[in-house]
Amino acid sequence: MADIVLVVREEPIAVVQLNRPEVLNALNAEVLEMVATRLEELDADDRIRCIVLTGNEKAFAAGADIKKQFIDASAISMLEDSLPGLWQRVARIKTPIVAAVSGFALGGGCELAMICDLIVCSETAQFGQPEVNLGIIPGAGGTQRLPRAVGKYVANDLILTGRFIKAEEARAIGLVSRIFPAATWLEDAKAVARTIAAKAPIAVRLAKELVNAAQSQPLESGLLHERKSFALLFATDDKREGVDAFVNKRKPTFTGR
Repeated sequence: MADIVLVVREEPIAVVQLNRPEVLNALNAEVLEMVATRLEELDADDRIRCIVLTGNEKAFAAGADIKKQFIDASAISMLEDSLPGLWQRVARIKTPIVAAVSGFALGGGCELAMICDLIVCSETAQFGQPEVNLGIIPGAGGTQRLPRAVGKYVANDLILTGRFIKAEEARAIGLVSRIFPAATWLEDAKAVARTIAAKAPIAVRLAKELVNAAQSQPLESGLLHERKSFALLFATDDKREGVDAFVNKRKPTFTGR
């Protein structure tokens, strides 16, 4: 079980890699438990300021482990399943997470990518929510996160038809922020993570919290939350360091305090 999710630390970033190439990184409870645990461990480490979540060249994750998860499942067993709690553990990670996608990100794989704070991908990437082809629907946030990312009509186009989209279309609809060459996609994703990790950690985490909250609260409440968080940052050493570095035309050194 320890080998199904790999962790490589490259402080101040870390890479968490799904490692089930024989099944295109299909997701099940064991995999998600390990992903959540590894992310929580990194989240508790102040030396790690950004995390890259990835798979391999062929697949980020090609969906649920259908043979293990669905064949003998009943309505009651699915309602009592532990998976929702595992997804929530991933969603509660405070450290920014960059999803680095190459190859397939389908079904639960697409949903796992959407839990992350931004999605970058290889030019070979393909995304989709094909659950309707199995007589079911997305069950790990696809019907909720996808419309918030791309809008109702595009989300319905993907969810109701089950079609796959390639990298360029994913970027065009706003699901992906950057596309990288197939030869360098992971290194390019890590470069994005290092850029984030170089910023003031408290400010980055508060910004992540606010953007996530914007998906589920009224504008007036969001603006109030933003204003309070903005003011709070004026009590940090990093704010003083950032302003002094700007005034004196030097590179800031942020400490997370």
